Amino acid sequence: MKNQLVREAEGVSKRYSVAFKKQVVQELNKGLLNRVELREKYGIGGKSSITRWSEQFGNLHYKDKALVGRPMKDKLRQRIKELERQLEDEKFKVLAYETLIEVIKEEDGIDLLKKAPPNNQ
Repeated sequence: MKNQLVREAEGVSKRYSVAFKKQVVQELNKGLLNRVELREKYGIGGKSSITRWSEQFGNLHYKDKALVGRPMKDKLRQRIKELERQLEDEKFKVLAYETLIEVIKEEDGIDLLKKAPPNNQ
C-alpha cells in the first residue's frame, strides 16, 4: 500500500495517513492477521507502530497494568467467557448442595426438600 504513505524519503521515517492506520487496526481487530503479519503485508517499519495505532484507534487497551494477560479483542466474547465461568461455579455449588441434602437425608432421616406440615396453634 505505497499509495497510503503520506511521506517517504531516504533517512526519514515513514508517515502513514490516519485512514491507513485505522484500516490496519481494523484488520488487526478482525483477528485474521497478527501484528507481525500486518507489518510484513504493508511494509510497516517499527515493531511498536501497530501497537500504538491500536491504542489510539482500536478497542484494545494495553495501558492498564492491573489486567492479567492480554484482553480479548471482542468485549462480548469476553463477557460470554466470564458468564460461562460463573455458570460452572454455580453448577459446582448446586452439586455440593444436592450432595449435602442427600447426606442429611441418609444420616438423620430428614428430607429437606419436603415442605414441613403447618403448625396448628
